[in-house]
Amino acid sequence: MNTREKGFTLIELLIVVVIIGILAAIAIPKFGSVRDRAFMSAAKADLRNLANQEEVYYNDNYTYTSDLAAVGFTNSEGITVTVAEADNTGWSASAVPLGLTSESCALYHGAAAPLAPATTVSVVQCSR
Repeated sequence: MNTREKGFTLIELLIVVVIIGILAAIAIPKFGSVRDRAFMSAAKADLRNLANQEEVYYNDNYTYTSDLAAVGFTNSEGITVTVAEADNTGWSASAVPLGLTSESCALYHGAAAPLAPATTVSVVQCSR
């Protein structure tokens, strides 16, 4: 009879652990950039939604507002939206994804002063 036991040697297990570690080291940075792009897309979408809701509010009240609740706006999770200026001639707003302090998106409409990085009226522009 064969008395040799079946199973893996310590060397075989260590090689598998090293290979898994290498794959994890490659995959984790890729996941981070995908997450950042998702936050930036959510920030752009929030500003577009805010623009639509500001126009509806203007059609009812003949002025724009900085009160997000008044226009019925709810920001996406992880996104901070701020209306910097709003009156009857225009409005400007910015959206900053939490955790991405160096990245932001902005939009302005009408005669409002543009917020960086926005440079074109009614176009969402981001710093990335």
